[in-house]
Amino acid sequence: MSGEREFHDGRGDGLKPLRSLDLSSVNSFGELLQAMSSTAFSGRRLGDAYDILLEMAQDSDCKVVLTLSGAMTVAKQGSIICDMIDRGLVHAVVATGALIAHGLTESIGLVHYQYNPTDSDETLYKKGYNRIYDTLEMESNLNNVEKLVRSVLRESQPEDGVWSSARLCRALGQRLSEINEGRGILRSAFEQNVPVFIPAFTDSEIGLDVSTWAMSELIARSGKPLEELEQEEILTALPSFNPFLDLQEYARLMRDAVTFGIFTIGGGVPRNWAQQVAPYYEIANYRLGTEWKEPRFRYGIRICPEPVHWGGLSGCTYSEGVSWGKFLSPQDGGRFAEVYSDATVVLPLLMKAVFEKLDSQT
Repeated sequence: MSGEREFHDGRGDGLKPLRSLDLSSVNSFGELLQAMSSTAFSGRRLGDAYDILLEMAQDSDCKVVLTLSGAMTVAKQGSIICDMIDRGLVHAVVATGALIAHGLTESIGLVHYQYNPTDSDETLYKKGYNRIYDTLEMESNLNNVEKLVRSVLRESQPEDGVWSSARLCRALGQRLSEINEGRGILRSAFEQNVPVFIPAFTDSEIGLDVSTWAMSELIARSGKPLEELEQEEILTALPSFNPFLDLQEYARLMRDAVTFGIFTIGGGVPRNWAQQVAPYYEIANYRLGTEWKEPRFRYGIRICPEPVHWGGLSGCTYSEGVSWGKFLSPQDGGRFAEVYSDATVVLPLLMKAVFEKLDSQT
């Protein structure tokens, strides 16, 4: 056995050596993450994410999509996202409706609270406190969000009279900018002309707000007292809303860039909806006979604790995405970093380091 083995030291084969993390030599968040890239496990992945995110931010030809899921706004990460938009690091946002709805409560000056573990969930329900793990979203907050959504629907007119999630988010962002009661993702997105898409629109408070508004409009148009209307009739009310407007607006947005990047927090529908743009163009070329450029992502950074072995989209690797034609392979220039962690732990560190580095270069 020993005669068959060669005892290489690694350097001669070009292996990259690990380095012990020396905190005494670190003077900034960027230096810390750079040093972590020579360590191991999730620390190295976060260091790699910093390196790729910086390259993506400095690539002036790159169009970047930020996808968001999980209760990031209730978890008080919203200002970081606003900074990313305001600094021009993001050119489109794809999010869950719940995340956007919870962010709206902040934007109109309302507050989320810490959960007191001595309170039972039955007690919370009676008080109108909706629990999200260790935080609380007041039901009264959501009622105030509904008033905002309703007023925008009544006072704004979308193009051709049809709403999409991007059109509604733009109108809400404009209203938030006008009333100036706080920071918020939709406000920053409107002010920086960044579209926000909510692909699973009806799966959220904001979707329910639009639907209840449509029912209120039906009741008003009927001219009848509420008690004379059947539930069946009221539940036939539909808003003028077309999700394919979002699909085509996003496809048009992504067609002209030279390179493409995606930064994903969590996974779910926002991640897949954003990533499917290249397969969308590919199947259109096959079925329509067109020869459109297929916008595959060159850069990919994601922060998500979901493991790959469950087989779901949230945990799948970017390498798996290469097989679907969504990403360039590393051989073709693809650069990916996948950090298996709670975003509330690593996102602040990562973005503080990136902002610090970018500011030092201006």
